[in-house]
Amino acid sequence: VLGMPNSHPNSMESTSSSYKEYCERLKYLEDKQRQLCTLSQNILTSIGHGAKMAIDECQYQFRMSRWNCSTFGNTTSVFGGVLTVKSREAAYVHAVTAAGIAYTVTRACSRGELNECSCDSRVRSRKPKGKWQWGGCSEDIHFGEKFSKDFVDSHESRETAEGLMNLHNNEAGRRSIRSRMQRVCKCHGMSGSCSVRVCWRKLPPFRQVGDALTARYEGASHVKMVDKKRRRIKKLRAVSRDLKQPNKIDLVYLEESPDYCERNETMGVLGTRGRLCNRTSMGLDGCRLLCCGRGYQTRVRDVEEKCHCRFEWCCKVKCDICRYKKEEHICN
Repeated sequence: VLGMPNSHPNSMESTSSSYKEYCERLKYLEDKQRQLCTLSQNILTSIGHGAKMAIDECQYQFRMSRWNCSTFGNTTSVFGGVLTVKSREAAYVHAVTAAGIAYTVTRACSRGELNECSCDSRVRSRKPKGKWQWGGCSEDIHFGEKFSKDFVDSHESRETAEGLMNLHNNEAGRRSIRSRMQRVCKCHGMSGSCSVRVCWRKLPPFRQVGDALTARYEGASHVKMVDKKRRRIKKLRAVSRDLKQPNKIDLVYLEESPDYCERNETMGVLGTRGRLCNRTSMGLDGCRLLCCGRGYQTRVRDVEEKCHCRFEWCCKVKCDICRYKKEEHICN
């Protein structure tokens, strides 16, 4: 999914038949993914936006960590070899990607960009608890979740430990949206009165989803695959009976993370040499942790930026240019 190109035929310019032919030619898609691609002329655009949103969120969340969610544009694997290790980082990437696609497809539905879906009409059948009523356009997270499940999960196998891990994390990513859907209300009435209060369900900001998944990443469960011979079912269980068994919203991983301190081109690990660090922080962005004990250098840089901005009638904002020296700390 993350290796998909950004350029697709413009849906306004392509006919339905030409778009379906285009989908059939996409060799990087699985058979089921290719079928889903042909459903709508705008669906690939939504998927691409979801994958991009996932990458942006990953890079924001891990910007201060040893692994900063680096991506590589000149390879078929966006994250290099990092995802070949069944680590908690791989768990996060799968979860946030599944969430990103569910999110953008849901948003496309409510905007009328896809033929197969629109607003969630099921919400209106629920009995509200309070002096308000359902109305407006509730965003159909159920359709977005189902599409994400059908598309993202299609090439995973329940017969392998890695497949079970990816399927579990994909679902955890999607559930992180559902549990944070927001109720938004608007008042209607004469002269600004609120005689009728109409409410609908709306997607949360994706940053909330990213924050929630980062918290799950930090508490991810180390698991192994167990074979229930009587039922012939393979499942994931915590590696030790002393550990809490993961639930459906936890992230899970099979292998410990690789060393992100040193550069490893085979793995696609950039290392932390040359990274900016925070000398006074005791957190992950602090020089002690980020530099992996190698120490750091301090440099002073001349900085120019706008300051003392003020509004002048009419209609300009005028600023001074302030110059100062900024101290930066760089990992050895």
